[in-house]
Amino acid sequence: MNINWYPGHMTKTRRQMEADIKFVDLVAEIIDARIPISSRNPDIDAICGAKPRLVILNRADQADPDMTRWWAAAFRGRGWGVLETDAKSGRGVGQFAAAARGALSEQIARWREKGQVGRAVRAMVVGVPNVGKSTFINKVAGRKSAKAGDRPGVTRGKQWVTVEGGLELLDTPGILWPKFEDETTGMHLAFTGAVKDEIMDTETLACHLMALMAQRYPQALLAGYKLSALPEQGEDNDVLYGYRLLEACAAKRGMRISGGELDTERMGRILLDEYRAGKLGRFTLEQPEDLP
Repeated sequence: MNINWYPGHMTKTRRQMEADIKFVDLVAEIIDARIPISSRNPDIDAICGAKPRLVILNRADQADPDMTRWWAAAFRGRGWGVLETDAKSGRGVGQFAAAARGALSEQIARWREKGQVGRAVRAMVVGVPNVGKSTFINKVAGRKSAKAGDRPGVTRGKQWVTVEGGLELLDTPGILWPKFEDETTGMHLAFTGAVKDEIMDTETLACHLMALMAQRYPQALLAGYKLSALPEQGEDNDVLYGYRLLEACAAKRGMRISGGELDTERMGRILLDEYRAGKLGRFTLEQPEDLP
C-alpha cells in the first residue's frame, strides 16, 4: 500500500498555518489516543517550532487506559502539556482552559510581570482529518461554532472561536502529510477512519486489523465474536492470518452468501464498524515498542 492523498486545500492549509503561527501563543494538537504515533502529523512539529504545546489525547474512552497513561507520561517528558478527552461525550473537555494555561504558565507569568494581566490566550488547534477536532472545539465553545463532519477533511476555512475565560481558538482544517512512506501509518489511520475507506480494499484492511487485534488483544476477539480459540498464525503473513480470522468470525455469526461461501467481505466491514464504534472494547493499537 502506498497512499498519496494530499488534496490542494491541504497545501493551502499548511501555508496558512505557517503564516498564522506567529499570531498564537499555544498549539493545541489533537491526536487519537488509540494511535498516538500515526495520528500525529510530523509536519506539525516543523510548522509550530518552539511554540508551547498541549497534546490532547482524544477518544481516550476508546483507548486502553494503561497505554493512555504511558503515552501521556511520554508526551509530558517532552515538556508538553497533556489532556485526555472524549470530545463526543464532552469528558475532559471542561479542563481544556486550565490545561492550556498550565502549558503556557511561563509565558503568562511574563505577561503579568509586564502588567498584562487578563490577556487573552490564543491557541491554534491542529490535527489530522477526522480526529475529532471540530467536535472538540464545539464542546469547548458550548455551541456549534465549528463545522463538524464524519468524512475526512470536511473543515475547510480558517475560523476564530472565542471561549469564555479569555481563551481564543484558531480552528484549522485537518492536515495530513503528502505521502505515507510507512505502510503501518496508513493502515492505522484507515482503521480509525482518518482516511477515506475508498483508498484501500476494506477486506484487506480488516485482515490487517484482525491480525493486530489477535496479537495485542486476543481476549477481545474471543469475547466479541464468541470464538472458543484463535487459530495459530503459523507461517501465514498478517493478511492470510487475518483472513482466516475473518472466516472464523463470519462462520460464528452465520454470514454466508449464495452457495454457502463465507461472507468475509461483510464480516470485514462489520469488524471495522464495531472497532470504530468502540463496541469491541478499549484498545490502543500503538504501544511503546512501536516508537521509531
